[in-house]
Amino acid sequence: MTEADADIRIETRGALGLATLTRPQALNALNDGMVDALAGALDRWIADDAVRAIAVRSGGGRAFSAGGDIRLMHDLGRAGRQAESLAFWHREYRLNARIHTCPKPYLALIDGIVMGGGVGISLHGALRLAGPDYLFAMPEVGIGFFPDVGATYALPRLPGATGMYLALTGTRIRRADAVWLGLATHAVPAGCEAAILDALAAGEDAAAVAARFAEPAGPAPIAALEDRINAYFSGGSLGEILERLEAAAGADPFAAETLAGMRTRSPTSMAIAFEQMRRGGGLDFAEAMRTEFRIVSRVAHGHDFYEGVRALLIDKDNAPRWQPATVAALDPAVIAAHFAPLPVDLDLAGTGV
Repeated sequence: MTEADADIRIETRGALGLATLTRPQALNALNDGMVDALAGALDRWIADDAVRAIAVRSGGGRAFSAGGDIRLMHDLGRAGRQAESLAFWHREYRLNARIHTCPKPYLALIDGIVMGGGVGISLHGALRLAGPDYLFAMPEVGIGFFPDVGATYALPRLPGATGMYLALTGTRIRRADAVWLGLATHAVPAGCEAAILDALAAGEDAAAVAARFAEPAGPAPIAALEDRINAYFSGGSLGEILERLEAAAGADPFAAETLAGMRTRSPTSMAIAFEQMRRGGGLDFAEAMRTEFRIVSRVAHGHDFYEGVRALLIDKDNAPRWQPATVAALDPAVIAAHFAPLPVDLDLAGTGV
């Protein structure tokens, strides 16, 4: 049994190509074998005229996919093996691009936690069906990383300043918010997954199947915060956003709570995320993914990612020592250098972008 066999199941059911994530003990965090198996299967299904739709789901547990295998990337970097970790991100980003351009309906059945790498294999597909336990976040700034897997493209295209808000805070949102924002295309009830897959396997139109099983998502709490999010997070710099939150914190509990959370995040990561969101709305998908590979190639040789993983995932002291420790101490030239072209940029040939 290969690693891919243990962590992801690939099968063709009639007219459906189906990938099932089967690594619940790690919240279905993506590793090399899972990325490679899904990429290979996607190419085969696209080439197979008998396959009319492609679906990805979790095989059970609390998560659809809680991200990539961040601990492994940390360990490789600490051992001076950044080339190996960057090879993983290279293949993952290529997979994200292939999903974005998939010529067949690509449907993600998302119930439970969806973060980081899990967002990358779901958000860029045409149909995103959210179950009752859906929980979305891009919390990377809290571990000294940055919102990747296509967030540079997707988040700036959300309503108003909500993408900036999600990127800088790592806020967790539920299903109703995701549908309101467009992160999910449909809300679906618990227990309908088998019937959906049967319909797709029988060759039914994927969009029609999604619509048939959809249910009302209910009121979106984030909608009630829209005006305040836009007011605070439309600032022209990271510092201005923090100033707006600080000025409002005495009268607005939302501003106070948001500001307190941001003060625990990596200043470098927040500055990178701000710049991603500022630039991302003007980038096409290929440019966005190349931008992310440029950033990760620098982050892998930096400080805060390793310190954040140590503090939150290894030692669990929740006391990261960021360098620099404050937004005011950031060097704009250092942040800008993360976005500079590489001698060899991300290779997206054959992905369709």
